[in-house]
Amino acid sequence: MSSRALAVYDGSGIDGSLYTRVNGWAQSAPHWLDELIKAWSAFGLGLFALFMLWSWWRARGADSAVMAKVLASPLIVVVAYAVNSVFKGIVEETRPCAQIPGSLSLEACPGAGDWSFPSNHSVIAFAAAAALWFVDRRLGWVAGLFAALMAASRVWVGVHYPHDVAVGALVGLLVAMVLAPVAGRCGPLVDRMRAGALRPLLGPGELPVVSRGYSAAGAQRH
Repeated sequence: MSSRALAVYDGSGIDGSLYTRVNGWAQSAPHWLDELIKAWSAFGLGLFALFMLWSWWRARGADSAVMAKVLASPLIVVVAYAVNSVFKGIVEETRPCAQIPGSLSLEACPGAGDWSFPSNHSVIAFAAAAALWFVDRRLGWVAGLFAALMAASRVWVGVHYPHDVAVGALVGLLVAMVLAPVAGRCGPLVDRMRAGALRPLLGPGELPVVSRGYSAAGAQRH
């Protein structure tokens, strides 16, 4: 079966009615809200890069397995994006803003060849959030919340169907769930890197913990 046979050129039959409803909300929403969501949709992915930088800074004092997962986080995002690109090439779905009459796009509607399914923004956001979850549970949940907001914003601005962002989120999550645990096994490599010229960037790792018995003995000697 050829890729053309698998192509979904019109995704409106899946959840076009839900897209139209959300698009109607966007058209009737206050201008300031549309502009805020539009700005988040366009530039919000930068927040996930900041999350990764924060994780790297904190991991300088963590064990090498944690640092290995942090260093792998950007690579996980790249792999997820590449996997998603394959899906886009197989399922050549027209953007809803170009398919559904009367729809409003808050940003320029991508032209032919820039396919809708799955959403790249959703893939990147959820891959980053899931990768960070393996590093720090709390940060991962916070990043996951922002990833959900990113996915929703892509429907709100009119450039994706809901199923585009849902599948994009799934792709990002699955790739991170597979690769992040593998990255954690690279702790010995990080140990060697910390012993070399990269130590200033990677930090010393966890410092030795003095046992309670030793501390108590030392206190008695004083």
